[in-house]
Amino acid sequence: MSGGCPDGRAARLRALAQRDRATRARLVADGVLFDGYHPEMERVHLENARAMEELLDAGGWPEAGEVGEAAAEAALLVALHAISAPAFQRRCCRLLRAAVERGAAPARQLARLEDRVAFNERKPQRYGTVFDWDAAGRLSPWTLEDPTAVEALRQSVGLPALAEEVARLRRAAGEEGNRPPGDHRARQAEMDAWARRVGWIE
Repeated sequence: MSGGCPDGRAARLRALAQRDRATRARLVADGVLFDGYHPEMERVHLENARAMEELLDAGGWPEAGEVGEAAAEAALLVALHAISAPAFQRRCCRLLRAAVERGAAPARQLARLEDRVAFNERKPQRYGTVFDWDAAGRLSPWTLEDPTAVEALRQSVGLPALAEEVARLRRAAGEEGNRPPGDHRARQAEMDAWARRVGWIE
């Protein structure tokens, strides 16, 4: 589905993603990103979601064949990060699923977005793409729907082996100064409360 100027949509999507990355990098550098959901980061995520909602209304899901690979990945980033906008993120999931079914988007993108929605709903994920601190203080995949099938599922959609992803994300967390919470149970309770507050769960 297309609508509006593809070049204009592509530029807009790339700009939204760049704003997200720049804000995150600044908050990491300031040492304030990982103490809960930083209000400035949330504001950027919500404003980006509203901007992308307009692009979806005008032209549907931004497919790489229309806007280019970089802009299509930017659209996924905006969708993944809109965690305070359940209706928007679920809409993106539906649109992306339809694009994947017609061969216009890679399955790995949908896997990541479906896992993110599951995590926000506090349900087990299928592909192991969402990580959180576990009770032992290690950054690990959020609860898996079927641990015995996850590697085959990841391979089927073009995701790297889970062990590679674990190593990469733990290394990145250390480099950025992301540390486990002092009280794991309290953190999980806070996340459950947040999910209810923004409308992911009742």
